[in-house]
Amino acid sequence: MSDLGSLTWPEIGAVSAVLMVPLGSVEQHGPHLPLDTDTRIAVAVASAVAADLSETVPTVVAPALAFGASGEHAGFPGTLSLGCDALASALVELVRSADHFRGVVFVNGHGGNSATVRNVVTLARSEGRRVAMVTCGVAGGDAHAGRTETSLLMHVAPTAVRVDRVAPGETRPWAVIRDDVLAGGVAAVSPNGVLGDPRAASATEGRDLFAAICARTAAEVRAELAEWADG
Repeated sequence: MSDLGSLTWPEIGAVSAVLMVPLGSVEQHGPHLPLDTDTRIAVAVASAVAADLSETVPTVVAPALAFGASGEHAGFPGTLSLGCDALASALVELVRSADHFRGVVFVNGHGGNSATVRNVVTLARSEGRRVAMVTCGVAGGDAHAGRTETSLLMHVAPTAVRVDRVAPGETRPWAVIRDDVLAGGVAAVSPNGVLGDPRAASATEGRDLFAAICARTAAEVRAELAEWADG
């Protein structure tokens, strides 16, 4: 089908569509990536997967919820955060308003949202609703604004990357810095906000990463649809 925001209510009411909701953030992504990096990636993944799924089941993509739980980035100008409680409340009410859809799939582009979204999915399912979450993460990728995200954005939105400002940040493994980040935020370990080293990023790598994310996500959504059909 199309983007939800561009449709009319009779067009939505005429079919039983799956609703995909991109979830992102407005938070620092180092000196070289825009604040809406997570949102851009989530929207791109949701749109690509919806186009794939629409060959067999009507699928629409909602306008992105571009604010998330980003408290760990509060030390940097431009970061805006709803926090976990407000995010949960917004998502619960959104799902409760969407009963005319076949089901709701959250496409989460920000790791800080994950625990909250999982809790919302559990609650919604306990209320008898068909809800799922898929993520835009890359197994083995660096934590934040490093090679992985930079490559992805070089593919998804190449003109948004400030290539002349690419610089390494904190490169120690997440397991080593986790407690410091949880206690003092990203600024406590990385003055430029980067967790990783984006200097080797490339659009070619981003294309391959994006294709892998979309293939995995589409498979996960198809598995959910099969469960919904059996339920």
